[in-house]
Amino acid sequence: MSVDYWQILRDTSRTFYLSMRRLPAEIGMSLGLAYLMLRVSDYLEDTETLEPCRKVELLGLWEQVLSGAVPAENLQRELGPPADGEHDYQAAEAAGAILEWVRSLPGTLRAIILRHVVASTRGMARWVARGPDIETEADMDDYMHEVAGRVGYLSTEVFAFHSPMVRSRIHTLMPLARETGLALQTVNIIRGLRKDYERGWIYVPRSFCREVGISRRELFDPARADQAVMVLDRLVAKAERHLEAAISYVLHLPRGLYQIRLACIWPLLFAVRTLAISRGNAKVFEREIKVPRREIERIVRHSALFGWSNRWIRTYVQMLQQQP
Repeated sequence: MSVDYWQILRDTSRTFYLSMRRLPAEIGMSLGLAYLMLRVSDYLEDTETLEPCRKVELLGLWEQVLSGAVPAENLQRELGPPADGEHDYQAAEAAGAILEWVRSLPGTLRAIILRHVVASTRGMARWVARGPDIETEADMDDYMHEVAGRVGYLSTEVFAFHSPMVRSRIHTLMPLARETGLALQTVNIIRGLRKDYERGWIYVPRSFCREVGISRRELFDPARADQAVMVLDRLVAKAERHLEAAISYVLHLPRGLYQIRLACIWPLLFAVRTLAISRGNAKVFEREIKVPRREIERIVRHSALFGWSNRWIRTYVQMLQQQP
């Protein structure tokens, strides 16, 4: 099967496609393939065409494929047709070809990628089996660790494989890598509040809602908008705490690794701006709030010029936070 990996990556996530393309070729290919394998897991977790018990079965089958116990064709035969708009299906459909490419990578690098993808897939299966039962902030963090925190670990270990300078800072970077994943996932949860609600998932902890006297479903009741915005602002504050550590992650990357710094800073700056336009905005419970394309282009342009400067990054983050 002939696969255009970059096109699938672009179709499944333009933000990460932009970052991967900025990376040096070998690093970009390694992380791009790892990300596509995680998109297979994401599809099996999120698809609206399967019941939870079936999702758990297929996530388990995908884990067996990753370990080499069964061929990828076994999974591909079980997929069935996608629902409309499920772009991650492209990755699932091409899982065998993607995995073969991963297996052509150097042994140590291949082991890093497969170890983290297997762990994340197993964590997703655990949460699908458990259902959307997010009682506390600790529950939310546990879920986000499985789907995003581990991706931070994976990325950092791939950077370290390719760069002695990153390897020398690995013990500082790894705790911040998890926070980076949690930061981006918290923002994803805020952006996807309505869509997730429509498919039966609410990732907001019940404890956040109880504090303001509403249920999680009442977040989407226009009559309870004032209380819903109070919960939203707590989510925004949580995301900003994680983002502070995530920005520190970028600042600890060597300035000489400019392409890696840019690939990491772009998703974070987009997240900062997303939070700025989401704070206090009840419309996030009605639809996904997006940063306009012209702002995305401006952020990319400015950071490409000045992202080597730690002082500039901190100042620019503050500016993005404060702009209306």
